[in-house]
Amino acid sequence: MQWTRTETLALAHQACSICYGLGLRPGRGGASAPCNCVFRAIFRACYARFKQCASKEKYISRVSLEANPGRQRRSVWGLKDEEFIADFCLVSKRTLTPREHFIFKFHYLYGADWKLCCRRMGIDRGTFFHEAYRIEQKLGKTFRELEPHALFPVDEYFNSTTREQMHSSLIHKVEMEELPKAAKLLRFPLKRAA
Repeated sequence: MQWTRTETLALAHQACSICYGLGLRPGRGGASAPCNCVFRAIFRACYARFKQCASKEKYISRVSLEANPGRQRRSVWGLKDEEFIADFCLVSKRTLTPREHFIFKFHYLYGADWKLCCRRMGIDRGTFFHEAYRIEQKLGKTFRELEPHALFPVDEYFNSTTREQMHSSLIHKVEMEELPKAAKLLRFPLKRAA
């Protein structure tokens, strides 16, 4: 997965002392890597959608018809809210260590505040928040880089459009335009010989 500044700029925390609000930090070998503030923002966006889906009344949930890729192109019915809740919980359980998953479950899923978590686990406040930030970073990275269907961006998850489909439709639009007409409008100045 290739991270670009276009993706990370909007998610970066403006007061971040590592990436200075740009979302990319220098990595090994001169390559850029996403900053941890971007991963935390991805997790928080997915967590907000998880809370929204989990707090809905069950009669509000909608069934959607989706086309399956393949030779026969069969359509399937799905409950997107319930699928997102299940994916959020199962991916988290697979990604985290047992200790991290205990903190995740107790704090994020059950809604316990930091005081109750610290008392229950026998740790101080600073250790708890370092663990919570590490969990957010780890899950944010996993939610974005998950294949074949990532949980983030959330709108792509719920609307069943992928970046490849959007990219191919843009290429198709360019091919459909009259390229000779566009080429006549673009005239580059020639460098004069001295």
